[in-house]
Amino acid sequence: MGKKCRVAFVGAGYMTTEHLKSFKDIIDVDLVGIYSRTKSKSIGLANTYGIMHVYDSITEMFLNSKPDLVVISVPELALNGVVQEAFQFSWTCLIEKPAGYNLADAKEILELAHKNASKVFVALNRRHYSSTLEVQKLISESNEPRIILIQDQEDPNSALAAGQPELVTKNWMYANSIHIIDYFQLFARGELVKTEIIEPYDANSPFFVHAKLTFKSGDIGIYQAFWNAPGPWSVVVNTQSKRYEMKPLEKSHVQEYRNRNSIELPVNPWDLEFKPGLRLQAQKVVDSILKSDYISDLPTLEDAYEAMKITHSIYNY
Repeated sequence: MGKKCRVAFVGAGYMTTEHLKSFKDIIDVDLVGIYSRTKSKSIGLANTYGIMHVYDSITEMFLNSKPDLVVISVPELALNGVVQEAFQFSWTCLIEKPAGYNLADAKEILELAHKNASKVFVALNRRHYSSTLEVQKLISESNEPRIILIQDQEDPNSALAAGQPELVTKNWMYANSIHIIDYFQLFARGELVKTEIIEPYDANSPFFVHAKLTFKSGDIGIYQAFWNAPGPWSVVVNTQSKRYEMKPLEKSHVQEYRNRNSIELPVNPWDLEFKPGLRLQAQKVVDSILKSDYISDLPTLEDAYEAMKITHSIYNY
């Protein structure tokens, strides 16, 4: 039997549970430890998923279990303090998004990782949706200019009512919009060179936000968001010859010019059995640790910070 990847967890909430389902499904993984502020939750998850040990601190978990990987899923305002301890140790870190509750917090976390030479990936799981990957594969076959239309919907009022801290809901574009704004990095080629605000964000009474983004390749991004109002998330990539649509994001369709019918692209069964994107993401992280010749395309802290910067260019907040 070959070497197994030893995986530990920080946090014991919903996302930790979803990550556990994915990592437990991988034969080359041992679930070696868990730590959270609420020990009773850690014990419950340990009993359910067969985690070997429950710990009272991150340091204790590293020193006793020697994990190869730690998966960090904690509330936005707790992340900075958690990584200050976690980045001291020589394990790979997978951090649940967002990697900072605002741009300044994200920059501090990125600088801390650089200071400690930490290997950090960010769980931008929509990058691993089979819908996303199918569209990426097909558009890579063409050099045509791209128009990327992203439609966002955010409801910080409901988030606040559900118990999210006010500081997080005031920075909701970083806590939540970043998940869909990251699609500009996936589909637009070259760095962002210009952001034109057509309808600005009003922090006192947010409703509609509209911006045009121009990338070095000539690709154009159109961002529209409705705040505290109905509307689904969607991503459309248009070229001269084809239109790709993800609505909902877990499904993708392609339509050719002069054809009124769109074709649904295949969905990986993993995206039906697990929270979409997580099972493939977990596999990629494990492979990056166990396979010396593995070429990783996992999003890094630098990628997450770039998404934060794009968000900042739109919202200037």
